[in-house]
Amino acid sequence: MGFNRARIAIDAMGGDFAPGEIVAGAIRARAELDVDVALVGDIDQIKASTASPEQLVGIELVPAEGSIEMHEEPLSALRKKPQASINVAMDLVKRNEADAVVSAGHSGAAMAAALLRLGRLKGIDRPAIGAVFPTVVANKSVLILDVGANVDCRPKYLEQFAIMGTIYSRYVLGVDSPRVGLINIGEEPSKGNDAALKAHQLLEENPNIPFAGNAEGRDILSGQFDVVVCDGFVGNVLLKFAEAVGESVLQILREELPQGVRGKVGASILKPNLRRIKQRVDHAEHGGGLLLGVAGVTVISHGSSQAPSVFNAIRLAKEAVDNCVQDRIQAQYQRVAIPAADGE
Repeated sequence: MGFNRARIAIDAMGGDFAPGEIVAGAIRARAELDVDVALVGDIDQIKASTASPEQLVGIELVPAEGSIEMHEEPLSALRKKPQASINVAMDLVKRNEADAVVSAGHSGAAMAAALLRLGRLKGIDRPAIGAVFPTVVANKSVLILDVGANVDCRPKYLEQFAIMGTIYSRYVLGVDSPRVGLINIGEEPSKGNDAALKAHQLLEENPNIPFAGNAEGRDILSGQFDVVVCDGFVGNVLLKFAEAVGESVLQILREELPQGVRGKVGASILKPNLRRIKQRVDHAEHGGGLLLGVAGVTVISHGSSQAPSVFNAIRLAKEAVDNCVQDRIQAQYQRVAIPAADGE
């Protein structure tokens, strides 16, 4: 884009705690991540959400009119509200005035706005949301995609997800030789429905995919795989279940550890360990999911995002920009043309 450092457009009006928590996360990111940020939304509300005007020094405020509400149908709402914050943020990327968009608002609207404003990368039939999950192996994560963009998937889409996931894992997550798995009900190649069988064959035969076989539910967080692909229905269920498990574990620890005198002493001693546990299982530490396959970096964060999650979503966007994820995906498809999925 020509910027010396990543420039991130942030939908300040999207999310349950907008604009206050969104603005707070953006201010922290501007200070700690070596990024430029542009807050898009109602400028009066943005200014009112801060303790002092000085906190917004160095941050560009871009005016927008309203936002897409959760009850609204994405496409019709985007057309009725051309100056909504998510539309304006996407237009900044389209005009090369920003490198990426981060939004905690209506996820369907964010995906639709990205497709309408930015378009798909050449060779990609369907974009996918990739979410990073912790595993039982310390300092090792797994990328799961799709986690919500496509409820139904043809085998060819899963093949494309695997290629995009491989590139992301290699260049952003730093995995030299990513192991790609296909979610299935058994590890044997003969298991699963017709779509799973066809997808398995495509992944196995594609030389650009380091395919390691089927991944059962118990394998996803085992550390055995670096990338796992599935349709958006299954992926979204996994995402929300994993978030609930993480929150449940943290709540149980809060309730049980301080019980009794010994528990209070033990909880005090274990405080640093508990902090590390929270960092590994709390979804706020990951910020959200990257929408792979559109012609511009887009991070879709949780609707309940507060400042720490917004900060991490901006970090995720910066990493994707700095590592040229979109360019690498496009270059892959220019080198090896994969037939379009239509008719698959």
